[in-house]
Amino acid sequence: MDPDYCLFVRFADGLSGQVQLREEDFAGALLPLRDIQFFEQVFLDHGAVAWPGEIDLAPDAMYEEVARQPIGAGRSR
Repeated sequence: MDPDYCLFVRFADGLSGQVQLREEDFAGALLPLRDIQFFEQVFLDHGAVAWPGEIDLAPDAMYEEVARQPIGAGRSR
């Protein structure tokens, strides 16, 4: 079974939903995230999703992904 690289995020405007990442997304600086135990060390750093070693994800890209999801399919407002 593949690891579940899924995050539930909630934005300041109330938009919330799941961001599903794939192993293929983890290249370059994100390569350590392929280790599921490392991935699970996720935390918030001044409102941004981050991991040790100054690894973070772009909030605007996550927002766009969640906003495209139909309400009720992992997304709420």
